[in-house]
Amino acid sequence: MTEHPKHAQPEPAADSGTDSGADAIDLAALKAAEEQDAEAAAADAAANEQQVIRMAKRERMLETGLDPYPVGVAVTTTIPAVRAEYGELAADETTGVTVGLAGRIVHLRNTGKLCFVSLQSGDGTRIQAMVSLGAVGDESLASFKEFVDLGDHLFVSGEVISSRRGELSIMVSEWAIASKSLLPLPNLHSELNEETRMRSRYLDLIVRDDARKMVRTRAAAVASMRKTFADRAFIEVETPMLQTMHGGAAARPFSTHSNAFDTELFLRIAPELFLKRAVVGGIDRVFEINRNFRNEGADSTHSPEFAMLEAYEAYGDYHTMAELTQTLIQNAAIAVAGSTTVTWADGTEYDLGGDWDRISMYESLSEALTAADGGANPIRITPVTTTDDLKALADREGIEIHLPNHGKYVEELWEHFVKGSLVRPTFVMDFPLETSPLTRAHRSIPGVVEKWDLYIRGFELATAYSELVDPVIQRERFIEQARLGAAGDDEAMRLDEDFLRALEFGMPPSGGLGMGVDRLLMALTGLGIRETILFPLVK
Repeated sequence: MTEHPKHAQPEPAADSGTDSGADAIDLAALKAAEEQDAEAAAADAAANEQQVIRMAKRERMLETGLDPYPVGVAVTTTIPAVRAEYGELAADETTGVTVGLAGRIVHLRNTGKLCFVSLQSGDGTRIQAMVSLGAVGDESLASFKEFVDLGDHLFVSGEVISSRRGELSIMVSEWAIASKSLLPLPNLHSELNEETRMRSRYLDLIVRDDARKMVRTRAAAVASMRKTFADRAFIEVETPMLQTMHGGAAARPFSTHSNAFDTELFLRIAPELFLKRAVVGGIDRVFEINRNFRNEGADSTHSPEFAMLEAYEAYGDYHTMAELTQTLIQNAAIAVAGSTTVTWADGTEYDLGGDWDRISMYESLSEALTAADGGANPIRITPVTTTDDLKALADREGIEIHLPNHGKYVEELWEHFVKGSLVRPTFVMDFPLETSPLTRAHRSIPGVVEKWDLYIRGFELATAYSELVDPVIQRERFIEQARLGAAGDDEAMRLDEDFLRALEFGMPPSGGLGMGVDRLLMALTGLGIRETILFPLVK
């Protein structure tokens, strides 16, 4: 069970109205790009100069017997722990307690006989350390001034105190560089541009609270999902990432070659067919949180490499999986935000609580077409609406479809007319048979399959099926997919004989669920997909 992301299409250029306006926009964009290039070149030059200076400091440290990269330092606690225990000290108060801690230097000030440094822990918590002549002596203070730079990891040992201004501090009696930074940090008082954030996420994590928060938010959401599954007696498994036969989704794979087996292999586009094999084998409730790879477009909701949750429940169906999905997401929201109402990055509050709406794809499309036509004459789209009639509607809207059929027209028309109107979390139910080759036919509506897609924030977050477990019908569907592949559909599935053989041993009636983990974070935070991935693929 998995999502089926569409190919990313380039956004049409905005109409400037006149040629001179277009020229002005181009010139302004060119000037901005030139300014950015100049700023980047100046920053690179400054960084190179700093690197030369810091490399020389490293050499001098080695010559004087100081290790710029020691195997360890004598830490006894952490910056967050000291803040938690002593954060309420009054100004000029002392504790008599000596601690050893380390952090990255994000602020450094030299006032002669007293140096102030601000040390930052990995979670962004900071504490002040004061290195004074009276406490460390002439030689140690001189060495500190000579060798210590912004960005270095610094170990300090000393008494926990509060400064005259009430700043929680460490009065240093001993210090050591724990790791020498050979490049300077970015300016902490200005925002990193998106390119730097994506390409150098380590810098993003150092300087930006929101980047660090996303890592913890993602971890909390994933841990919550695992707990929800554990509470329902699901078993977590791992399935192959390298596969001899790609399948489980309508998507183009990445291919590679195995020297050991001298065969073509594919990076997993979905774990579905292997998880179903597990259900055949008797693992009745099974899930996997995995990495998938699709050789397709990239945009604000699609990434070529992404994290996916898939789950299967024997004796469940797509209604069972809708209830499970709602619970998974609501529990994740509570784990992240303390409530089913989450606050996005732009300040918008979004309510994920309650029971979510369920609408029919065909009925909602019919209603939207009728409204778009003025409402006087009802327009009905059903599973028996002809391809020619659907093509006429698509042509009128300028919708072009590669290798069109009834199902593709219905889905594209639905996205065009209905998708943008969805505000609340909504399950879109009952899809055309042609677009869902792994899905059981609807129990009461001919030409429709028991599948839903969940839309949140206007994008598809999850999908679920009542699984097709009849091996004879599944073979027929695969053969039809092979025909589409021969006709040029590079997303069509291949006929997987081993999977069909597994089905022939009997798979119980089941419900299956697929949800993008990255997209779940988008729903919880309001951010784009690249912000939710710790190290996104960049060109």
